[in-house]
Amino acid sequence: MRTFEDFSVGTEMSFGTYEVTREEIIAYATEFDPQPFHLDEEAAQKSLLKGLAASGYHTCAIHMRMVCDGYLNESLGLGAPGIEEIRWLQPVRPGMKLSFSHKILGTRVSRSRPEMGFLHVESHTMDQTGLVVMTQRYVAMFGRRLRDMPERETEGVFPERRALEPEPPQIDPSQNATRFGPYYDDVIIGARADLGSYHFDEERILRFARAYDPQPFHLSNEAASKTHFGRLAASGWHTAAAYMGLYVRTRETVRAAALARGEEIITNGPSPGLRDLRWIKPVLVGDTVTYETTVTGKRAHLRPGWGIITSRATGTNQHGVRVYQASGAVLLPMRP
Repeated sequence: MRTFEDFSVGTEMSFGTYEVTREEIIAYATEFDPQPFHLDEEAAQKSLLKGLAASGYHTCAIHMRMVCDGYLNESLGLGAPGIEEIRWLQPVRPGMKLSFSHKILGTRVSRSRPEMGFLHVESHTMDQTGLVVMTQRYVAMFGRRLRDMPERETEGVFPERRALEPEPPQIDPSQNATRFGPYYDDVIIGARADLGSYHFDEERILRFARAYDPQPFHLSNEAASKTHFGRLAASGWHTAAAYMGLYVRTRETVRAAALARGEEIITNGPSPGLRDLRWIKPVLVGDTVTYETTVTGKRAHLRPGWGIITSRATGTNQHGVRVYQASGAVLLPMRP
């Protein structure tokens, strides 16, 4: 079993492969990211992706599965507090065979829990030709071999600890009809959209974990009770996927209303990535998380007729505790 001490700055690992199928792309998207270019070949051909492609969140889930199979389930891995940055560089198509490489950029022993340490990791996910389709930088937690070992100083490059971003300004809720699109021109900085709630019951947690994140604390209440989670916990990627599913369904409601008014609607574009994704508190079996998103900025894109909307997503459990936060971006068409 690998422990924190088995990794040092500069350690590199490569694992794979995982073949992505059309059926899996559509099944994942149907539940967690029901956008046309993830569901239907004809609609995807008319989009910026020019063909059926996996959701970026699906690619992250596949990466997580490869990490588990590659080495994580033979280690004292304890999860991750978040992701510093994700970049979706190329569409992931049916038939692609993915692999990944990891490099350790920095290491640090936890000050509050010296029995664990943190690894700062840079990861590349590649197709069968070596083309990089996704990059990630994140911090992972690992148990230490001996709890009475002297504390190791921080080595290598480690991300700064930052406070949570301040709440963005919010607009008058009466502007709900236009604040969320469907066009770039319609979106108002500071607009907030309530996306609804997702209940993390045991069946949902286990089904996602078995497919994409089979770590013991996501598969067994008994195993989870021996970790810092205390009881069965949802995968962080499940928490993120639940947000995306609710976000897309909210956007589709806005699009449907525009179509009902007789407007011609152009499908929005993909997302280039995420940053500062944080799993602030564990999401445990029985929790219900309510999500919302707030527009934080907008700017024209280099592609004529398109703009980029930036937003901050949050998720809060039934006790009023924030458990999830991420900053993202999406391409939206400008009004013709």
